[in-house]
Amino acid sequence: MDNSKELGQAPVGKLLWKYFVPAIIGVLANTLYNLVDRVYIGRGVGALALSGLTVTFPIMIIAMAFGMLVGMGSASLVSIRLGERNRAEAEKILGHAFVLLLGTSLAITVLGLLLRDGALALFGAGPETLGFAREYITIILLGNVFQGIGFGLNNLIRAQGHARTAMTTMVLGALLNILLDPIFIFVLKMGVAGAALATVISMAVTSLWVLAHFSGERSPLRLRRRNFRLEGRIVRGILAIGMAPFAMQLAGSVIHALFNIQLIRYGGDLAVGAMGIISGAAMMVVFCVIAINMAAQPIIGFNYGARQFQRVKRTLKIALVAATAITTAGFLGIQAFPAAIIGLFNRSDPRLLDIGVRGMRILLAAFPVVGFQVVSSNFFQAIGKAKIAMFLNLLRQVILLIPLLLLLPLVLKIDGVWLAGPLADVTAAAITAVAIRREVERLNGRESRRAEIPEPDGLGPDSRHW
Repeated sequence: MDNSKELGQAPVGKLLWKYFVPAIIGVLANTLYNLVDRVYIGRGVGALALSGLTVTFPIMIIAMAFGMLVGMGSASLVSIRLGERNRAEAEKILGHAFVLLLGTSLAITVLGLLLRDGALALFGAGPETLGFAREYITIILLGNVFQGIGFGLNNLIRAQGHARTAMTTMVLGALLNILLDPIFIFVLKMGVAGAALATVISMAVTSLWVLAHFSGERSPLRLRRRNFRLEGRIVRGILAIGMAPFAMQLAGSVIHALFNIQLIRYGGDLAVGAMGIISGAAMMVVFCVIAINMAAQPIIGFNYGARQFQRVKRTLKIALVAATAITTAGFLGIQAFPAAIIGLFNRSDPRLLDIGVRGMRILLAAFPVVGFQVVSSNFFQAIGKAKIAMFLNLLRQVILLIPLLLLLPLVLKIDGVWLAGPLADVTAAAITAVAIRREVERLNGRESRRAEIPEPDGLGPDSRHW
C-alpha cells in the first residue's frame, strides 16, 4: 500500500504503532545528542563544565525554535495537502520549507555570535562557568545551519509517510555523535569544544542524508528549484501553523534562563548543574511522548484533510492514553531511583547529588499529566488550528510558570523554584482537557452533518483560506 494511501485506509491502532516504533527509536537517538554530551562532560571535565553547558540551553532552544517553526508548520500542511490529494501543492511547501530553514539558520548563527557573551550572562553564566559556555556555544552556532536543514526537513519526511527514513535520520546522527564524543573529549583532550564539534559533525551528516532523500527517487516529494521562489500565501500558512511549537520553544528558552537565574540566586552554580541533569532525565521520557506526536501527526493531518473525522478522533484517543501511560511510568521510575539517575552524570560531588535528588522529586511530582498536555497541544497543530495550539503551548510555560517561578521562591527559596513546575503542569492540564473536549464535540457535529465548516483560524483543508 502506498505510504500516503495507508494513512487514510489502514487500521488506526496498527498504523499508529507502525509509525511510533521508528519515531521512538529516532527521538531516543536524538535525545542522545545532548544527553551524551552531558554525561561525558560531567565525568570527563567536571561539574562546573556541566553547569556551563546547561547555561547554553536557552540559546540552543532558540535555534531549535526556528527549525520547528518552519519544519513542523510545513509538515502539518504537507499532511493535509496529501490528504486532499494535492501533491503539487505539497511539493511547493517542501521547497518553501528548505529556503526558509536555510535563511533562518544562517540568521541565527550571525545574531547568536554577535550577542553571545551578553546572552550567556543573561541566561545565568557566572565567572566559573562562562568560559565553558562560550567555548561550547560558539561551535554549535557555527554549525547551526546543519541542524536547521537536517531536523527541520526531517519533519516533512515523516509527514509524507516515511517514518522509517525519518528514524534513520536521527539514529545516524546520534550514533555518530556517540562515537565522536569520547574521541574528542578524552583522546584528543578537547573538553567541551570536543563535545560541540562532535555534535556539529553529526548534524552535518544528518543534513546531507535528508537532502539526499528529497533529491532521490524514493521520495514522492522532490526538492525542485522552481519551488524555491517564495509565495506569500504559503509562507503565511507555514508560519501560522508553526508558530505554536515556535512559541513553545522560545518560551522554553525564557524558562530555562529564568530557572538558571533563580537557581543561582537560591542554590548556586551546582543547582544549575542539577537542573541540567533533571532536564536530561525528563527529556528521555518526554521525547517518548514526542514520538507519539510524530506518529500521530501525519495520520491526524491526512485524515482531517480527507474529512475522515472518526479516524482523527480514534488516533487522538490512542495517543492520549499511550502518552499518559509513558509519563506515569517515567514518574514512577524517577521517583524511585533519583540518586542513581544523578549518579549517571556525576558521582564525585556529594553536594550536586543532594541538590539534584530533592529537585528531581519536587520538579517532576506532576509528571503523569505532561503526556496529556503535550499530545493535546500537538493535536490542534496537526489539524491546522494555530491559535488554540499556541495558547495551550504558552499556557504552561509562560502564563503559569513564569509568575510561579518569580513568586514561590520568595517564600520557599529553592524549593519554590522546583515546586513551580508541577503546579503549572496540573493547572495547564485541567484547562487543556476543556479545550480537547470542546474540539471533539465539534468533530462529532461535523461528522454527523457531513458538511464542511470553515476553520476558525483560516488554515483548514481549503488552501484558499490561507
